[in-house]
Amino acid sequence: MPPLASLQLRRLLLRSRSLSFTSSSPIHPLPLFPRQPSSHFHSRNPFTSSSLFITRHFSSETQTQTQTDPVAHSISSELLKEPDSDPLSVSQRLHLSFSHVIPTPNLILQTLNLSPEAGRTVLGFHQWLSSNPQFSHTDDTLSYFVDYFGRRNDFKATHDLLSGPAAASAGPKTLVSAIDRLVRAGRSNQAVQFFERMERDYGLKRDRGSLKVVVEKLCSKGFASYAEKMVKDLAREFFPNAATCDLLIGGWCVDGKLDEARRLAGEMHRGGFELGVGAYNAMLDCVCRLCREKDPFRLHSEAEKVLVEMEYRGVPRNVETFNVLIANLCKIRKTEDALGLFRSMGEWGCYPNETTFLVLIRSLYQAARLEEGDEMIDRMRSAGYGEFLDKKAYYHLLKILCGIERVDHALSVFDMMKADGCEPGVKTYDLLMGKLGAHNRVDRANALFNEARSRGLPVVLQEYAVDPRYLKKKKKVVKGEKKRETLPEKMARKRSRLKQIRLSFVKKPKRAAARRV
Repeated sequence: MPPLASLQLRRLLLRSRSLSFTSSSPIHPLPLFPRQPSSHFHSRNPFTSSSLFITRHFSSETQTQTQTDPVAHSISSELLKEPDSDPLSVSQRLHLSFSHVIPTPNLILQTLNLSPEAGRTVLGFHQWLSSNPQFSHTDDTLSYFVDYFGRRNDFKATHDLLSGPAAASAGPKTLVSAIDRLVRAGRSNQAVQFFERMERDYGLKRDRGSLKVVVEKLCSKGFASYAEKMVKDLAREFFPNAATCDLLIGGWCVDGKLDEARRLAGEMHRGGFELGVGAYNAMLDCVCRLCREKDPFRLHSEAEKVLVEMEYRGVPRNVETFNVLIANLCKIRKTEDALGLFRSMGEWGCYPNETTFLVLIRSLYQAARLEEGDEMIDRMRSAGYGEFLDKKAYYHLLKILCGIERVDHALSVFDMMKADGCEPGVKTYDLLMGKLGAHNRVDRANALFNEARSRGLPVVLQEYAVDPRYLKKKKKVVKGEKKRETLPEKMARKRSRLKQIRLSFVKKPKRAAARRV
């Protein structure tokens, strides 16, 4: 088959070209926004050069959503029947009604997702599972319950759950769920205390891996001060490595404290550690974010300082480095500079990934450069990242197009979404129907409503307020106003009136009487 042979030949050429480029010469510092890049890698049109992308296997097929188990619906309705009932009574009711059911992890997850308002009655569901001889808890199923109670900020129930007999099945996933929920709830101090007593109270192993989980979760939400104090207190037991220090620097950057990140980076250099590319990317993102908030005109110079330091330390750029720069440039509406960086990625041996494409597509649509945005979507598919154009990504694109009042193009992207195999949801239909209603295009909105109903979606037709700009304006009938007469017109009118008066005094001749026969 000729297409297959040409595709494999293209892959081999791309691979050999990238290897020869990266191994031919050392990396030299280039400007952040190159004005005259090499002609071998540069093209004026950013969407015509196919040598910048590695071809990946492309598939537009999306995974079909699993249907909800009717047994999960029945158990959920039983849990929601009396939310304030005792867990023991709930367990007894479930034992009477569902003794024939063999629980599975998928059934448990669906039941918990369908019962967000069940509350403590879920403990009765857990007791029923524990008493079932055909079921035994695993790390996965226990993490489902920890996630459920964590979403409700009911950490007392989490403690009761992990203190019971099922705690013997707790493992890494349960630990990740417990720490993640504590940190997302803003309880950083409790997360640190959980790590200190988890081996004694819950039987969870306390090692370097679990320490990394806690530090990573704390730093991801900006609680770097707690994470750094925790690492220093446990330094005799678990001596920190370079990866832990990179996480701490990233945590300070998430919190927006660049001085603390640089202070910790200096301590690492003095201690003999080398900063990784992740730490530099975090500092670069922090610098760009602070510049966007305080002085966007300094973003170029400050970002250049971080890139120069990376070159001095011998840390090469990667695709995340370019993604950070492109995303921050797009946020200050410098789309052309972002496209310039996009073109220069191949000069550093980097290739765009799905994040690069999605950020640029959103920025191009935001700038009303619709044709270039469509071409970037085509480039994303040809590069093999079409699978990341899912329902969520398309919804964000439609939201941008509706926000800039490009409804016709939003409808074309909507058709593109359905052609790719993505099933639109209720939010997508509501967004388009609302915007069409605002544009006074009721017929098209009704067609979308009927289409959504035919797909089985619970769409509700509403009364949408029409934008005054798109209302049909009624023609105003202007009454004739009396114009001011000129002197000649006034004199002519007077002469005409005087003539009428004179003639009124003239005796009119009488008609001759008709002759009598």
